[in-house]
Amino acid sequence: MTRIAHISDTHFGTEEPLVCVALRAALLRASPDLVVFTGDITQRARAAQFRAARAFVDSLAPLPVLIVPGNHDIPLFDLLTRLVAPYRNFHRHIGPDLAPLWQNSQMAVLGFNSTHRLRHKNGVISPAAVAFVAARLTALPQPCKIVALHHPLASATAEDIANCARGNEAAIAAWSAAGADLFLGGHIHLAYCLATGAAPHRVLAANTGTATSRRRRGGMANSFNLVELAIGSKPGLQITRLDYQAARGEFAVAHEWTGLKGPQGWAVAEGGQGLPPTDKTS
Repeated sequence: MTRIAHISDTHFGTEEPLVCVALRAALLRASPDLVVFTGDITQRARAAQFRAARAFVDSLAPLPVLIVPGNHDIPLFDLLTRLVAPYRNFHRHIGPDLAPLWQNSQMAVLGFNSTHRLRHKNGVISPAAVAFVAARLTALPQPCKIVALHHPLASATAEDIANCARGNEAAIAAWSAAGADLFLGGHIHLAYCLATGAAPHRVLAANTGTATSRRRRGGMANSFNLVELAIGSKPGLQITRLDYQAARGEFAVAHEWTGLKGPQGWAVAEGGQGLPPTDKTS
């Protein structure tokens, strides 16, 4: 079984120190094969914020990490840098690759940069990018293929449709047909899991909330997801949301979704589709 941890929207610069300590402990305890960060690593893309993010990432060693940028990881107020070198601090402190790839024998995780220097908040996926990622997915031999990006491709609420990446429908269609099983996203500080796309290539989309920032949505807890792949006669993905419990100072299981793959593609078979109606930690 392959297990990955999905982290998003840490927003270093607005992080809660005690939550960071608890998150590190939870990740080391879970010992995933990979930790995926889907953007907004920092609050304002400043060097000091990237250094803090880098220190946190380094504290997770020896866990492998895969990191893609979010819109907060390019300068907002420094317009010249935003235009000519928007990823300067990301490259300097995180790494040179904006579309990293991690793989083992069972799973491939392909990072994608959905940000754009000319877009203040929302993401964009150009037709050329759709085709490029589809070609990369087709070439991957693993039975489970995941695309990780900052901006969501599918929304669980009507109000968040506008927050999906521009070009999302074309990306869902092409990438699912090319073999994608799961899209990981962040951006809106809301955790959910749903099936999207058209049969026979239905695909799962899982979002997670802010992992460490005080910029929580509607009083929701800080959270992250664990994704576990089961290979067998009925391939399955178990996605578990863990919420920070301030009273206990730790992350604990709050909700679970089970995805099963059938003739029509993926479906959320257990735990309900979309937003969780109940919370195990309440």
